[in-house]
Amino acid sequence: MREIIFDTETTGFDPATGDRMVEIGCIELINRVPSGSTFHAYYNPQRAMPSAAEAVHGLSDLFLSDKGLFADGVHELMAFLGDSPLVAHNAKFDFGFLNHELKLCGLEPVSMDRMIDTVAIARQMHPGAKHSLDALCSRYGIDRSHRVKHGALLDAELLAQLYIELRGGRQIGLTLATIEEEQEERQPDALVMQAARPVRPARPHQASAQELERHRAFVAALDRPLWLDGVQPA
Repeated sequence: MREIIFDTETTGFDPATGDRMVEIGCIELINRVPSGSTFHAYYNPQRAMPSAAEAVHGLSDLFLSDKGLFADGVHELMAFLGDSPLVAHNAKFDFGFLNHELKLCGLEPVSMDRMIDTVAIARQMHPGAKHSLDALCSRYGIDRSHRVKHGALLDAELLAQLYIELRGGRQIGLTLATIEEEQEERQPDALVMQAARPVRPARPHQASAQELERHRAFVAALDRPLWLDGVQPA
Protein backbone atom coordinates (compact mmCIF):
# COMPACT_ATOMS: atom_id res chain seq x y z
CA MET A 1 0.00 0.00 0.00
CA ARG A 2 1.46 3.36 -1.08
CA GLU A 3 0.61 6.59 0.76
CA ILE A 4 2.04 10.10 0.48
CA ILE A 5 2.55 12.30 3.54
CA PHE A 6 2.76 15.95 2.54
CA ASP A 7 2.91 19.45 3.95
CA THR A 8 2.87 22.92 2.42
CA GLU A 9 4.09 26.39 3.38
CA THR A 10 2.21 29.41 2.07
CA THR A 11 2.04 33.20 2.11
CA GLY A 12 -1.08 33.12 4.29
CA PHE A 13 -4.28 31.30 5.13
CA ASP A 14 -6.61 31.71 2.16
CA PRO A 15 -5.85 31.17 -1.54
CA ALA A 16 -9.15 32.89 -2.39
CA THR A 17 -7.65 36.18 -1.20
CA GLY A 18 -4.46 35.81 -3.22
CA ASP A 19 -2.28 33.69 -0.96
CA ARG A 20 0.01 31.21 -2.70
CA MET A 21 1.94 28.04 -1.97
CA VAL A 22 5.69 28.59 -1.61
CA GLU A 23 6.93 25.13 -0.54
CA ILE A 24 5.80 21.52 -0.62
CA GLY A 25 7.39 18.45 0.95
CA CYS A 26 6.29 14.86 0.35
CA ILE A 27 7.29 11.54 1.95
CA GLU A 28 6.44 8.18 0.39
CA LEU A 29 5.22 5.38 2.68
CA ILE A 30 4.99 1.78 1.54
CA ASN A 31 2.91 -0.35 3.90
CA ARG A 32 3.25 2.49 6.42
CA VAL A 33 7.06 2.44 6.31
CA PRO A 34 9.06 5.34 4.80
CA SER A 35 10.58 4.13 1.53
CA GLY A 36 13.23 6.87 1.39
CA SER A 37 11.62 8.47 -1.66
CA THR A 38 10.74 12.15 -1.23
CA PHE A 39 9.71 15.21 -3.23
CA HIS A 40 10.58 18.76 -2.19
CA ALA A 41 10.28 22.07 -3.98
CA TYR A 42 10.16 25.83 -3.35
CA TYR A 43 8.03 28.11 -5.54
CA ASN A 44 8.15 31.79 -6.37
CA PRO A 45 4.69 33.08 -5.33
CA GLN A 46 4.89 36.16 -7.57
CA ARG A 47 3.80 38.34 -4.69
CA ALA A 48 5.30 39.78 -1.51
CA MET A 49 5.71 37.58 1.54
CA PRO A 50 3.82 38.94 4.57
CA SER A 51 6.02 39.37 7.63
CA ALA A 52 3.70 37.21 9.75
CA ALA A 53 4.05 34.27 7.33
CA GLU A 54 7.82 34.73 7.05
CA ALA A 55 8.08 34.59 10.85
CA VAL A 56 6.51 31.11 10.75
CA HIS A 57 8.57 29.46 8.00
CA GLY A 58 11.46 31.86 7.39
CA LEU A 59 11.01 32.00 3.60
CA SER A 60 11.77 35.55 2.48
CA ASP A 61 11.11 37.38 -0.77
CA LEU A 62 14.84 37.31 -1.47
CA PHE A 63 15.11 33.54 -0.92
CA LEU A 64 12.12 32.79 -3.16
CA SER A 65 13.01 35.32 -5.88
CA ASP A 66 15.09 32.86 -7.93
CA LYS A 67 12.84 29.83 -7.40
CA GLY A 68 10.72 28.43 -10.20
CA LEU A 69 6.97 28.84 -10.55
CA PHE A 70 4.59 26.10 -9.44
CA ALA A 71 3.57 25.64 -13.07
CA ASP A 72 7.19 24.91 -14.02
CA GLY A 73 7.39 21.78 -11.83
CA VAL A 74 3.77 20.73 -11.54
CA HIS A 75 4.12 17.62 -13.70
CA GLU A 76 7.02 16.28 -11.62
CA LEU A 77 4.95 16.83 -8.47
CA MET A 78 1.87 15.13 -9.86
CA ALA A 79 3.93 12.19 -11.11
CA PHE A 80 5.27 11.72 -7.57
CA LEU A 81 1.80 11.94 -6.01
CA GLY A 82 0.34 9.50 -8.52
CA ASP A 83 -3.05 8.21 -7.46
CA SER A 84 -2.03 7.42 -3.87
CA PRO A 85 -3.92 8.55 -0.77
CA LEU A 86 -2.57 11.89 0.50
CA VAL A 87 -2.03 12.39 4.23
CA ALA A 88 -1.74 15.86 5.77
CA HIS A 89 -2.25 17.56 9.13
CA ASN A 90 -5.34 19.76 8.90
CA ALA A 91 -5.54 18.39 5.37
CA LYS A 92 -8.25 20.71 4.03
CA PHE A 93 -5.78 23.61 4.29
CA ASP A 94 -3.08 21.84 2.28
CA PHE A 95 -5.55 20.41 -0.24
CA GLY A 96 -7.04 23.88 -0.69
CA PHE A 97 -3.69 25.41 -1.64
CA LEU A 98 -2.63 22.46 -3.79
CA ASN A 99 -5.87 22.49 -5.75
CA HIS A 100 -5.76 26.27 -6.09
CA GLU A 101 -2.32 26.04 -7.70
CA LEU A 102 -3.52 23.26 -9.98
CA LYS A 103 -6.49 25.38 -11.01
CA LEU A 104 -4.18 28.28 -11.90
CA CYS A 105 -2.30 25.84 -14.15
CA GLY A 106 -5.53 24.75 -15.84
CA LEU A 107 -5.29 21.25 -14.34
CA GLU A 108 -7.87 19.07 -12.61
CA PRO A 109 -7.95 19.27 -8.80
CA VAL A 110 -6.93 16.37 -6.59
CA SER A 111 -10.03 14.52 -5.41
CA MET A 112 -10.90 15.09 -1.77
CA ASP A 113 -11.68 11.36 -1.61
CA ARG A 114 -7.92 10.82 -1.45
CA MET A 115 -7.57 12.99 1.65
CA ILE A 116 -6.52 11.54 5.02
CA ASP A 117 -6.49 14.13 7.81
CA THR A 118 -4.32 13.29 10.83
CA VAL A 119 -6.09 15.99 12.87
CA ALA A 120 -9.39 14.13 12.42
CA ILE A 121 -7.72 10.83 13.40
CA ALA A 122 -6.14 12.41 16.49
CA ARG A 123 -9.46 13.95 17.57
CA GLN A 124 -11.09 10.53 17.51
CA MET A 125 -8.25 8.93 19.45
CA HIS A 126 -7.65 11.77 21.93
CA PRO A 127 -10.82 13.82 22.33
CA GLY A 128 -10.34 17.04 24.27
CA ALA A 129 -6.53 17.01 23.92
CA LYS A 130 -4.36 19.38 21.89
CA HIS A 131 -4.04 18.25 18.27
CA SER A 132 -1.28 20.47 16.90
CA LEU A 133 1.67 18.70 15.29
CA ASP A 134 3.92 19.84 18.15
CA ALA A 135 1.52 18.59 20.83
CA LEU A 136 1.02 15.20 19.17
CA CYS A 137 4.76 14.74 18.63
CA SER A 138 5.23 15.34 22.37
CA ARG A 139 2.46 12.86 23.19
CA TYR A 140 4.08 10.12 21.08
CA GLY A 141 7.68 10.90 22.00
CA ILE A 142 8.69 12.05 18.49
CA ASP A 143 11.85 14.16 18.57
CA ARG A 144 11.24 17.62 17.10
CA SER A 145 14.16 19.42 18.77
CA HIS A 146 15.59 20.27 15.33
CA ARG A 147 12.39 22.03 14.28
CA VAL A 148 13.23 25.72 14.80
CA LYS A 149 10.80 26.97 12.14
CA HIS A 150 8.14 25.32 10.03
CA GLY A 151 9.41 23.63 6.88
CA ALA A 152 7.36 21.54 4.47
CA LEU A 153 9.74 18.59 4.17
CA LEU A 154 10.71 18.62 7.85
CA ASP A 155 7.07 18.78 8.92
CA ALA A 156 6.20 15.98 6.49
CA GLU A 157 8.93 13.83 8.05
CA LEU A 158 7.54 14.46 11.55
CA LEU A 159 4.01 13.84 10.31
CA ALA A 160 5.07 10.53 8.75
CA GLN A 161 6.28 9.35 12.17
CA LEU A 162 3.10 10.61 13.81
CA TYR A 163 0.85 8.97 11.21
CA ILE A 164 2.57 5.62 11.75
CA GLU A 165 1.96 5.96 15.50
CA LEU A 166 -1.68 6.97 15.00
CA ARG A 167 -2.19 3.89 12.84
CA GLY A 168 -0.77 1.52 15.44
CA GLY A 169 2.93 2.28 15.56
CA ARG A 170 5.62 -0.25 14.67
CA GLN A 171 3.45 -3.13 15.97
CA ILE A 172 0.57 -2.64 13.58
CA GLY A 173 -0.16 -6.38 13.67
CA LEU A 174 -1.40 -6.04 17.27
CA THR A 175 -4.29 -3.79 16.22
CA LEU A 176 -7.68 -5.03 15.04
CA ALA A 177 -6.52 -5.48 11.46
CA THR A 178 -7.94 -7.88 8.93
CA ILE A 179 -6.22 -11.21 8.36
CA GLU A 180 -5.04 -10.00 4.96
CA GLU A 181 -3.45 -6.85 6.46
CA GLU A 182 -1.73 -8.86 9.17
CA GLN A 183 -0.25 -11.21 6.59
CA GLU A 184 1.12 -8.25 4.61
CA GLU A 185 2.63 -6.61 7.70
CA ARG A 186 4.33 -9.65 9.27
CA GLN A 187 8.10 -9.73 9.06
CA PRO A 188 9.70 -12.55 7.03
CA ASP A 189 11.53 -13.97 10.07
CA ALA A 190 8.21 -14.31 11.90
CA LEU A 191 6.84 -16.34 9.01
CA VAL A 192 9.92 -18.61 9.07
CA MET A 193 9.54 -19.20 12.82
CA GLN A 194 5.86 -19.94 12.40
CA ALA A 195 6.52 -22.41 9.58
CA ALA A 196 9.25 -24.20 11.59
CA ARG A 197 6.96 -24.90 14.57
CA PRO A 198 5.86 -28.59 14.54
CA VAL A 199 2.15 -29.27 14.23
CA ARG A 200 0.98 -31.61 17.01
CA PRO A 201 -2.38 -33.40 17.17
CA ALA A 202 -4.82 -32.33 19.86
CA ARG A 203 -4.39 -34.20 23.16
CA PRO A 204 -7.41 -36.16 24.52
CA HIS A 205 -9.04 -34.52 27.56
CA GLN A 206 -10.72 -37.63 29.05
CA ALA A 207 -8.96 -40.58 30.71
CA SER A 208 -9.42 -43.98 29.13
CA ALA A 209 -10.80 -47.00 31.05
CA GLN A 210 -7.30 -48.49 31.25
CA GLU A 211 -5.89 -45.23 32.69
CA LEU A 212 -8.64 -45.08 35.32
CA GLU A 213 -7.96 -48.67 36.39
CA ARG A 214 -4.21 -48.03 36.71
CA HIS A 215 -4.99 -44.93 38.83
CA ARG A 216 -7.20 -46.93 41.22
CA ALA A 217 -4.51 -49.59 41.61
CA PHE A 218 -1.89 -46.94 42.31
CA VAL A 219 -4.01 -45.25 45.00
CA ALA A 220 -4.83 -48.58 46.64
CA ALA A 221 -1.12 -49.36 47.00
CA LEU A 222 -0.30 -46.10 48.82
CA ASP A 223 0.75 -46.48 52.49
CA ARG A 224 -1.16 -43.96 54.66
CA PRO A 225 -1.71 -41.19 52.07
CA LEU A 226 -1.77 -37.67 53.55
CA TRP A 227 -5.36 -36.98 52.57
CA LEU A 228 -6.50 -39.80 54.88
CA ASP A 229 -4.82 -38.36 58.02
CA GLY A 230 -7.45 -38.05 60.78
CA VAL A 231 -10.01 -40.14 58.92
CA GLN A 232 -11.29 -43.10 60.91
CA PRO A 233 -11.30 -46.38 58.98
CA ALA A 234 -14.70 -47.69 58.09
